[in-house]
Amino acid sequence: MTYTAVTYTVGQVSGFAGITVRTLHHYDRTGLLTPSERSPAGYRLYSEADLARLQQILFYRELEFSLEEIQVILEDPQATAVDQLRARHKRLGEQIAKLQRLVEVAERAMEVQETGVALTPHERFDVFGEITFDLSYATEAAVKWHDSEGHRQALASAAAHGKEDWRRIMAEAAEWRARVLAAFEARQPADGERAMDLAEEHHAHLARWFTPCPPAMHLRIADDFAADPRAFALLVPPSEQRPGLAEWLRTAVRANAERAGGEER
Repeated sequence: MTYTAVTYTVGQVSGFAGITVRTLHHYDRTGLLTPSERSPAGYRLYSEADLARLQQILFYRELEFSLEEIQVILEDPQATAVDQLRARHKRLGEQIAKLQRLVEVAERAMEVQETGVALTPHERFDVFGEITFDLSYATEAAVKWHDSEGHRQALASAAAHGKEDWRRIMAEAAEWRARVLAAFEARQPADGERAMDLAEEHHAHLARWFTPCPPAMHLRIADDFAADPRAFALLVPPSEQRPGLAEWLRTAVRANAERAGGEER
């Protein structure tokens, strides 16, 4: 009795696996899954072993491995599969944690919306002027600073301020910015006394209205101002910004922290 191996056409495999014929052709062209046989007419024919390999490919694709990563795993599965899966498991865990933090951010934003001060568009411009709040930056910052008690306290303080509080905050900030711009345009050194005093005033402003701000936290805030235009726009509106000003302020904050000896304030 002669045993004939069972083979399957591209159309049949496409139906079994729930993927397109075009995808199977692509796997063949890249060498990821080359069918074992061809029909007399030249059509692709897949063996049971080919289907087993396809099942592995689809498993790794479900875990969002790239085709290049899958190729490496299939070439030497014992040497690489466990390490690759372990790394993917870690990344998935980090993604889950980030999504959980985003849920918390959304919930907190809804709470602030429900309990915060209601301002009409005219009142908002009257209080904040050109200072705008970028929602994407606020969300990213909340995720980045998730473990910071200072950040949580700052958000709580901001939500608790009334309209008149915000008027005083913004007036104080505008007066400080004017002196910062004057020092910057006068080419005062960023690590000089005048710049460091201005940095200390900013630290005191944060501590007075939002949260205690030790030097390490103030440095992280200044780093954000220098690295992200959205963050800097919360401090200095676009019409008042100057090339190099954000970096000048960061240097001043660092110099002031060194002057304080890095001690908790």
